Amino acid sequence: MRQNLSLRMGQTLAMTPALQQAIRLLQLSTLDLQTEIQQALDSNLMLERIEEEGAAPIDEVALRDENAAEKPTSDETPVSGELDLEIWSDSYDGAPHRDAEAEAELYEYRQASLHANGTLRDHLLWQAGLCSFNERDAEIAAHLVDAVNEDGYLDDWEGVSTRLLEMPGIDTDDIDRVLALVQDFDPPGVAARDLSECLRLQLQQHDCDDVICSAALRIVDKHMAELARQDENLLCRVTGLDRERLQQAVAVIQSLQPHPGRPYAGTEPEYIVPDVFVVKKSGRWQVSLNPEIAPRVRINRHYMGLIRRADNSSDQQTLKQHLQEARYFLNSLKSRNETLLRVATRIIEEQRAFLDYGDEAMRPLVLRDVAENLGIHESTVSRATANKYMLTPRGLYELKYFFSSHVRTTQGGTCSATAIQAMIKRLVGQETPDKPLSDATLSTLLLKDGIQVARRTVAKYREALGIPAAHERRRMA
Repeated sequence: MRQNLSLRMGQTLAMTPALQQAIRLLQLSTLDLQTEIQQALDSNLMLERIEEEGAAPIDEVALRDENAAEKPTSDETPVSGELDLEIWSDSYDGAPHRDAEAEAELYEYRQASLHANGTLRDHLLWQAGLCSFNERDAEIAAHLVDAVNEDGYLDDWEGVSTRLLEMPGIDTDDIDRVLALVQDFDPPGVAARDLSECLRLQLQQHDCDDVICSAALRIVDKHMAELARQDENLLCRVTGLDRERLQQAVAVIQSLQPHPGRPYAGTEPEYIVPDVFVVKKSGRWQVSLNPEIAPRVRINRHYMGLIRRADNSSDQQTLKQHLQEARYFLNSLKSRNETLLRVATRIIEEQRAFLDYGDEAMRPLVLRDVAENLGIHESTVSRATANKYMLTPRGLYELKYFFSSHVRTTQGGTCSATAIQAMIKRLVGQETPDKPLSDATLSTLLLKDGIQVARRTVAKYREALGIPAAHERRRMA
């Protein structure tokens, strides 16, 4: 064997604790975020809630004094970018002023909007609807999603694959190809057939160091039994890794979610609180964050002042650690709100026609469209829109509502699935009670408007709207 030395350059994204926290906060719902902030206030003495109305955020002079007094040591990770600790509720202008009538309307919205969190199946079907599946692949994806249990695993894989192979025109390659696409859905690790595959799917999307990720993949693929025994000496021996690298790989594995479907488990109904407001001012639609969705927090001036007299005592080290964690937390909150505002603004820019004219004017929109425009990853858009709600003059909508797949029109354009559903609802509402429109007739009427959809597609949209078949509507009339 010939040995030689070579120089190789590459780029990797290190998944720092601050980045992990920012990603986690981004996907939290309003109520979960409030709980997270309260836990941070309870555990970090550097953070305090602002109770008084006129309280101002930490000024720049205080930040400069703090940074001058406490330089990070070599083992501390500095916060990247400018440190801006403004209060989130004061950071965004344009939140609509609500008079008594508007407050009453908002109360009615909340009273009428009891809901349960979306199920894992709904979340997966929504993502499948945004994929460019042909009819055969869409059928396979639907069967696979139906086989995913509450923990996020595929139940009875052999039975599912056997049933799919009995369907005409479907072979093993088709099933494996669609399964790979479904396993790329959010949440990471979903639709796995066992724990090892679940962890491997998550590691393939993990932004850890390549060497550490490779070691972690080797462990979950071949040494799960040894990992379960928690015997470091044995793991070092069977994997050939040194103790330090082994511990790093195991730490990455332990950070993964062994039950990716658990966050979507059913909960008690809760009131919906809008994350975003949309109002029309001077003929333009404006988007702003709801300033009431989270407690207003800042760094405690008193404890920050104590750090200026830094020494090496254990109390000073504790204060420094709490300050570092407070910085991470506040910057993660700011990042969350900025990303949510950017995504919501882009959605409204794309869906202005919907706000002006209603559902039939909804444009086709997928995660990739928003991600490419904002220069962020599709998974970031998915997290920013999960369990987030927007209050508009037309009502309260989940941000996911504004995304839908497209159907080609006879003129060469596109029409969103949401718009087609609205057209079907309108046509059914205008039908004669004793002569309800069949799915085939609805398909023909839509074709006259330039929308070419098959009868089966019309039936699928009609069922999604909760509209009975024609013969059932005749009996009900």
